[in-house]
Amino acid sequence: MTSYYVLRPVRDQLAGAAGSSSLPGFYAIVFIAMLLLTPVFGWLVARFPRKRVVGTSYLFFVACLVGFVPLFVAQDRIGAVTLGKVFFVWVSVFNLFVVSLFWSFMADIYRSRQARLVFPFIAFGGMGGALLGPLVTRLLVERIGVPSMLVISAVGLLLALGALLALSARPGEEGAASEAPVGGSILEGAKSAFSQPFLRYMTLLMLLSDGIATMAYALVADYAKAHFVDNAARTAFYADLDLWVNGMGAVLQLTLTPLILRGLGAVWAMVLPTLVNFLLLAMLAYFGPVDVGLMGHAVPLIALVMIGSRGMTYGMTKPASDSLYTRMPREARYKGKNFIETAVWRFGDLVVTTSLNAARGAGVGIATIGLVCAGLAAVATEVARRAATAPDLAPEREPPSS
Repeated sequence: MTSYYVLRPVRDQLAGAAGSSSLPGFYAIVFIAMLLLTPVFGWLVARFPRKRVVGTSYLFFVACLVGFVPLFVAQDRIGAVTLGKVFFVWVSVFNLFVVSLFWSFMADIYRSRQARLVFPFIAFGGMGGALLGPLVTRLLVERIGVPSMLVISAVGLLLALGALLALSARPGEEGAASEAPVGGSILEGAKSAFSQPFLRYMTLLMLLSDGIATMAYALVADYAKAHFVDNAARTAFYADLDLWVNGMGAVLQLTLTPLILRGLGAVWAMVLPTLVNFLLLAMLAYFGPVDVGLMGHAVPLIALVMIGSRGMTYGMTKPASDSLYTRMPREARYKGKNFIETAVWRFGDLVVTTSLNAARGAGVGIATIGLVCAGLAAVATEVARRAATAPDLAPEREPPSS
């Protein structure tokens, strides 16, 4: 997560340099890449043991990071839009083969009851990396430059690979079978996302939640374009946003989320973030694009919407949904989950940014956009409840007594 969150501000500063009008083009290419690569991912996990898939994927992306260094040295000559199209695709593939694979791996080695207890703390460990990544970027990028941050990310990824290979020796719920290839069709992830109730609800929830998050991301990109002209300064701004988001997520994962998952269950942990989104968007609809005070600084309200929405997603929704995936078959954990978190996610990005550009071109203001998104958040509340109570979720099992 440190490696990934060093990359995020580097990627996002490209969006800030290009503005929201370029985002549909970025996301269109990303979506096509995900449609092409998701079957490749499905083929890999169907044919090879998880240890080999993890090791090969991580080493490949380390090599790519080193290869990107000269491109970012020449960013001003290449252009933010051109480099952004390439790097947005690459970071999305990174997310598929590194970040999402990690969580599928965790869902494979913990039982559902164990997962509900330990996933908030595993997520908190990841959130520690998610805090360290933007903090390192914030402290160093204006001193050593954007290209050098890619080298730091590569070093973090190598350290993560060593930890994962050590963890792979732990037998999963199915014992030795958990190390075997998942098997099945390479297109099973796409089929199951529409045929299985739990995955169908998670697909719809991803689209609804993504509509809110991407709307905020696009509007923040316009803010960054208007206020920052230097590549390093834009990267530092996005690192600050990630620090706020991940700090909020870390506090939730250490305090409120474990209490809710243990005491009230996954239903409330899935529903509460959508209610928070509704309140934030209702504020945006009522007040419009105003600046608010935060720690002595004037911050645009849309940035607070982004911080609150993402902080709740990473701090509560993510641990809750990942614990629910442990109650699904292995094929759903790897293929269905990754299809939803890549192809479905990027399809939502494309639809939302295209619609946002059309709406703003027609003169629709931020307050009206906030009102529409508040309606999406209200629908997402019911979808989240249904996902957490889906009929195809296996009953929770207690770990065997020692």
